Amino acid sequence: MNKSEDINIGFLIFPGFPMACLTSMIEPLRAANEIAGQDRFAWQLVSEDGQRVVSSAGVAFEPDCALSADLKTDVLFLLSGPPAVPQNPNHANGILRTLDRHGAVLGGISGGVFPLVRAGVMEGYSCSVHWCYEAAFRGEFPHIRAVEDVIVTDRRRYTVAGAAAAFDLALRFIEERLGDEIAHEVACWFQHPLMRGEGVRQRVPLQTSIQSDLPDLVTRAVELFAKHLNDPISVAQVAHVLGVTPRQVERAFKKATGQNPTQYYRSLRMKAARQLVLYSKDSMIEIATSVGYGSSAPLLKHYRTAFGVSPQEDRQNINAFRVQGRFSVPSV
Repeated sequence: MNKSEDINIGFLIFPGFPMACLTSMIEPLRAANEIAGQDRFAWQLVSEDGQRVVSSAGVAFEPDCALSADLKTDVLFLLSGPPAVPQNPNHANGILRTLDRHGAVLGGISGGVFPLVRAGVMEGYSCSVHWCYEAAFRGEFPHIRAVEDVIVTDRRRYTVAGAAAAFDLALRFIEERLGDEIAHEVACWFQHPLMRGEGVRQRVPLQTSIQSDLPDLVTRAVELFAKHLNDPISVAQVAHVLGVTPRQVERAFKKATGQNPTQYYRSLRMKAARQLVLYSKDSMIEIATSVGYGSSAPLLKHYRTAFGVSPQEDRQNINAFRVQGRFSVPSV
């Protein structure tokens, strides 16, 4: 894209798309136009067939047009939950590949990265994947490099993890075309205190990934645990790699997290398992293998302890919700 020119952004919305991600991009662009007194940014809503689309919040949106190879847009972002599939995948994905060949920049916001990859336009590219979808993404697309940064731009691909990251990307567009002062004023309008760029890691719940404020010993241990979700490593092995005693690892975890390392490790594995239950079609034995169990029996036991339901019940509940409301949960 020529950063000195106006930009037209298309948003391809799927049923159950996260509404916050859409408004988080459009509102700062609208404000920038108003502050600058120029219509530097234009946008349009696109759906596969041009028909209304209901968001994750139950709010219906009327698109401006249907997806077509003649779509006039500089950037096209896909917004959806992870399970999203076009009604006519061959036709829709073919259009996306045509737009790519004709020079359009393509992107995915939050779960929109899933249909973007399924369209066959992400081979050789890196992408940002929201932490709550990471295990499902890596399970379905092991050949695509998933990055934990909030924003990833890789040549003609933009991917962002969640609504706040979409706002950050909009601010970047504003800064590039209208300058620092207007970008700063837009951020202040919305009390958005910090514009994050590439290289900024996602903030995640403590037991889902590695936090920067954990002691070094615990951080390094968690890194080892995270690398061994499907081939479990013992606390003794971790201690050996780190050059400390198992007792030191135990004490460090208890002080930093309130849990022993075995409990913490199991929590990591269960959270990864739940992503696969909710956002993949893998069987229970496949999920069990993915998180380091030789059979499904211990997975079922630990899953129920962690979440209060069995994996089958969890999947059944979420699928019933999707069928009734056509939404994906969570939508971020």
